[in-house]
Amino acid sequence: MNDSGETTASPIPPESSSIPLIDLHRHLEGAIRPQTVLELAEQYNMPLPRELEALRPLVQVTSPEPDLVAFLAKIDCAALPLMTLDACARITRENVEDAAREGISYLELRFSPCFIAQSHDLDPAGVVEAIVDAARLAERDYGVRTNLIGILCRTYGPESAMRELDALLTQREHLTALDLAGDEAHFPGELFIEHFRRGRDAGWHITVHAGEAAGAPGVWQAITELGAERIGHGVRAIDDPSLVEVLARQGIGLEISLTSNVQTSTVPDYASHPLRQFLEHGVLATINTDDPAISGIDLPYELRVAAPAAGLSPAQIRQAQRNAIEIAFLDEDERAALRQRLAD
Repeated sequence: MNDSGETTASPIPPESSSIPLIDLHRHLEGAIRPQTVLELAEQYNMPLPRELEALRPLVQVTSPEPDLVAFLAKIDCAALPLMTLDACARITRENVEDAAREGISYLELRFSPCFIAQSHDLDPAGVVEAIVDAARLAERDYGVRTNLIGILCRTYGPESAMRELDALLTQREHLTALDLAGDEAHFPGELFIEHFRRGRDAGWHITVHAGEAAGAPGVWQAITELGAERIGHGVRAIDDPSLVEVLARQGIGLEISLTSNVQTSTVPDYASHPLRQFLEHGVLATINTDDPAISGIDLPYELRVAAPAAGLSPAQIRQAQRNAIEIAFLDEDERAALRQRLAD
C-alpha cells in the first residue's frame, strides 16, 4: 500500500508470470481507494476522518475480522461517500486503472446497484448506467478487458432484489452475468429462484456467492435451483465429497479469494484453506481478490504470498490461473486468445 492509500502491485512469482493475470471475483464497492474515500468524504462533507491513517481502520482490515458481517461493515463505510453518479463513475474508472497497474489482462468487476444507491437515495438504474459507461471508457483507456457482473444483494430481501434486478436489466446487453451476495445465513438462495430464472432468460451467465455461512447445502442449492455456473468462494463445499465430485465433473468453477477468506474467519488461516484440495480433486478453482482495497492486497499478492501460504505449489498456482481462462465469462474467440498467450 502506498502513501496515497492505493494498493501497490506486488511482483508475481516467475513461475506464474507467463500466464495472463485474470481476476474473476472483484467487488467494485470493495476496491475503492482509501484516498478516494477520503477525497469524496471531504468533497461531500461526510462524517468521516479527514486524515488517511485515521480513516484506514474504518475501510480496511487491520486485524482478522470475527465474521463476514464485520468485514462487510468496512465496505459499508467505504461506500458511504458515493453520493452522486459522478462518484460512481470515478470509482469504476479507478478500479480498471488499478487492475491495469496490477498487470491484469481480464477483469470481471461486480457491483450491487441498490447497495451503492441506498445511502443517498440514488436511482439504481442510474447507478448501473454510470458504471457501465465508465467501465467501457476505462477499458479503452487502460487496455484491461472488463466485463461487469450485476449483484442482487440478498441482505435486503427478495422484494428489494427484484427491484435491483429491474435496474440491472435496463443495461442487460452491457452486463455479462448475475450474482447473489450478502447475508447468506439469513437470506438463503431459495428466496431468489424467480430472480435467477429471469436472469437466465436475459441471457446472462450465473455466479452465486455460496458455501460461506450456509455450508455445502448452499452450494447445492445455487447449482440446482439458481443455475450457478460458478460459485463465489464455495469454501464449505469441501465438507461434502459428493459435491466436490460434482463440481469437478460438471466443470463448475470456484472463485476463491484466499486473503478475504482468512480475514472474514471463513477459514482460520491460509494453511487451513481447502484450495489445494479442490485443485487436487480436479475442481476448476481460481485465485481472486474479492475486495482488494478492504483487504489491502492485490492479485499479484494473492499469487506471490497467499497461495504459497495456503500450501500451493508453483504448478498449482499456474493451474489455478489456467482454470480462470477456462471458466471466464468470455466468448470462445477471446478465450482462445488468452490460451494463445499462455502458449506463447
